[in-house]
Amino acid sequence: MQITLSPELEQLVQRQIDSGKYQTAIDVILAGVQLLEQQEDPYQGRLQDLQQDALLGWEAAQRGEVVDGATAMQQIRTNLHSRHASSES
Repeated sequence: MQITLSPELEQLVQRQIDSGKYQTAIDVILAGVQLLEQQEDPYQGRLQDLQQDALLGWEAAQRGEVVDGATAMQQIRTNLHSRHASSES
């Protein structure tokens, strides 16, 4: 694969080489690709977490272990009020 860099990107690559951090342009580009992979990986992990949470919710619903939204909000409010009251004591 051949890649043509804009003059600005060529200058960026050259500055990285001149700084001594990298030996070659390929080293700079590989570092950029690795950084891209690191940035995308957390999103993939988060997607898997959300899929797992959705599956747990669906399974709970199948067992009849869910409550309607109004009931859930009331339970949350009650828990918050209890925690707030106990922290003031």
